[in-house]
Amino acid sequence: MSVEEGVFYAIAALTVMGGMGVVFARNVVYSALFLILALLAVAGIFLLLSAEFLALVQVLVYGGAVTILVIFALMLTRVQDTPTALDSPQKPFAFLAAAGVLAISILAAVGTTWPGQTEKINAIPLRDFGDALFRTWALPFEVASLVLVVALVGAIVLAREEDGE
Repeated sequence: MSVEEGVFYAIAALTVMGGMGVVFARNVVYSALFLILALLAVAGIFLLLSAEFLALVQVLVYGGAVTILVIFALMLTRVQDTPTALDSPQKPFAFLAAAGVLAISILAAVGTTWPGQTEKINAIPLRDFGDALFRTWALPFEVASLVLVVALVGAIVLAREEDGE
């Protein structure tokens, strides 16, 4: 096993542990922290694939902004007011669905012909991504940011109305 494979397996284990922590943590804030761990580990896998731009976007957008938005949503919705018992009679169906998804994923991974080690990865410079993002896709980028700001302001307005009652 090469060094790259060892690093990949270590980062993949971190990703799986972070995902399991999200699912099995009893505290919602701990689940959000495990989500950050899983998302940062995915960024590490992107770095191993020579996809620096995707790693950067993964850290900034998902590891930072989306996770903070989830934590704010949890704080604004007063999670402690909801009942703590979340078990339901649907649990066996959820395990059955998860086992089905796992089986399909394993079959897809085993049945896929993976490229050999001889292929060279052509890395695209970040400057080209930046030019495309801020010249070609500048308007959709700004519209998406405006939608996120409106959603955040709406959440704050809804939370303030509840406090006034």
